[in-house]
Amino acid sequence: MRYKEMIIQRYKLLLKYIGILTIGIGVILLLPLLVLPFYPQNIMYSTSFLIPSFLYMILGGVIWKLIQSENNFTLSLKEGGIIVLASWILAIIASALPFIIAGKLNFTQAVFEATSGWTTTGLSVVNEAKTPNIFLLWRSIMQFFGGAGLIVVMLSSILHPYGFGLYNAEGRSDQLLPHVKQSAKAIMLIYSGYTIGGIILYILAGMGVFDAVNHSIAALSTGGFSTRQASIGYWNSISVEIVTWVLMLLGTTNFATHFALLKGKFKIFFKNGEVRLLGVLIAVFTPLISYFTLTELYNYLPDLLRRGIFETITAISTTGFSLDTFNNWNSFGMLSMILLMLIGGGTGSTAGGIKLYRIYLMFKSLIWQFEGYFLPQNAVRENYIWRGETKLYIKLEYIRETANYIYLYMGTYFIGVFIYLAYGYDLTNSMFEFASALGTVGLSIGITAADAPTGILWLETVGMFLGRLEFLVIFFAVAKIIKDLKFNLENK
Repeated sequence: MRYKEMIIQRYKLLLKYIGILTIGIGVILLLPLLVLPFYPQNIMYSTSFLIPSFLYMILGGVIWKLIQSENNFTLSLKEGGIIVLASWILAIIASALPFIIAGKLNFTQAVFEATSGWTTTGLSVVNEAKTPNIFLLWRSIMQFFGGAGLIVVMLSSILHPYGFGLYNAEGRSDQLLPHVKQSAKAIMLIYSGYTIGGIILYILAGMGVFDAVNHSIAALSTGGFSTRQASIGYWNSISVEIVTWVLMLLGTTNFATHFALLKGKFKIFFKNGEVRLLGVLIAVFTPLISYFTLTELYNYLPDLLRRGIFETITAISTTGFSLDTFNNWNSFGMLSMILLMLIGGGTGSTAGGIKLYRIYLMFKSLIWQFEGYFLPQNAVRENYIWRGETKLYIKLEYIRETANYIYLYMGTYFIGVFIYLAYGYDLTNSMFEFASALGTVGLSIGITAADAPTGILWLETVGMFLGRLEFLVIFFAVAKIIKDLKFNLENK
C-alpha cells in the first residue's frame, strides 16, 4: 500500500506540472495579438485566440491550485515522458482552436497545421496568400516554441529545477551547464539570440520586417513555414538564401555543440562527429544533385550550385524551405533528398530525422568492429566520440539502443509508405512525402494539401508527432501509465 501511495503522490506532481504547462500554453496563445498594432484589420480574429487562451489559463490554474503534492523529488525519464506527451497534445489542440474558431480550417486540417507547427515540420494545408497575418505569425510562434521545446521554455522560467526527466524526455540529452534550469536558460539565450540576429540579417538582405521575423524563426527552428507560397524562392536573392543557409545550419546543430563554439573551443567543435558528418554529406550531395539532376533543368552554373546547396541543406537540416518544385526532378535527385531527410540533423537540436549522431555512431561501430579483427585477442580499448564539449565513451548498450531506434524508425517509415501506396500514390512520391513528415522536414511533392484525403493528413500528423518526440518517449510514457493503472486496480 505504501508503493501505491507513492504512485499517487508522484502522479499528483505530474498533474501539477501539467497544470503549470497548461497555463503557459494559454499565455503563448496571446502572443499573435502583438501583430494587431501593425495589422489592425486582423482584430476580427482576436477572439479566436482569446477564447482558447482564457480556457487554458483557467483550466491550468484550477489544476495547479487544487492538487497538493510534494515536489522535492526528481522526475524519472518515464514520468517526464508522461508530462511531455500530455503537454504536447494539449498544446496542439490549443493551437488548432484558433483556426477552427475563425473558420479557416476544419478539425483535421487544424490539428495537422498545429502539429506541423509544434513539431517544426512545415508541411501546410493553408494558402499563405489568403491567410491573415495574425495566423501566419501564429504558425511561426508555434515553430519557435516547438523548436526550443515547450518543456525547455518552461524549465528556463517557472518550473522546478528537479526536472531532468522532463528535460531528457523532450530530446535534450546534453546538459550545457551543471543544473537543468541553467542548461534550459542557456538554450533559450542561444536560440533567442540567433533568432534576433537572423531577423536583422534578413532585413539587411532585403526582406520586410514581418517576413524577416517569420522566416528567421522558421529557419532557425528548422520549421520551414513561409509567409509566401513560393517560400524562399519568392525573393530570388542570393543574400536571402545565404542568410537562410546559415540559420538552417545553426538550427540543425546540437545546442551543446553551439555552447562549445560560443566559448571559443573551435577544435572541439570540429571534432564533433555530427559536425563532421554534416559537412561530408553537404560536400558530397551538393555536387551530385547539381550534376545528375539540376543540369537537366538549368544551364547556368551559378543557378545549379545555388539550388544544389540550398536543397541539400534544407533536406539534411529538416527545414523544408525550397527554391523550386520537385515535380520535375529525376529519380536520382528524389532518392538523394529522401536519404537526406531520413538521416536528418543533430541530436539536441531543433531538427528531426534519425539524427546525425545515430548514423555517425553506427558508422563508427562498423569501423571499430573491423579494427577489432586486427587487434590482439586480449587487447583493451575505449571507443569514444566527441559530443558537445566532452568525449562520450561508447558502451555496447548504446550501439544496441541506436540500432533498435533506427529499426523502429525505418519500420514506421515503410508502414507509412505502404499506406500511401494503398491510397493510390506512386512509390517515389510516397517515399518522399512520408520521409518529409516523419523526419519533420516539410518538403512536399504536392500530396500534402487542403484537399488531401483525411486518412493521409492523419497519417502525416501521427508521423510528425512520432518523429518529433522520438517514438520511445511516447511508448515509455504510455506503458508506464498502463502499468501504474493496472497496479492500482489490482491493489484497491
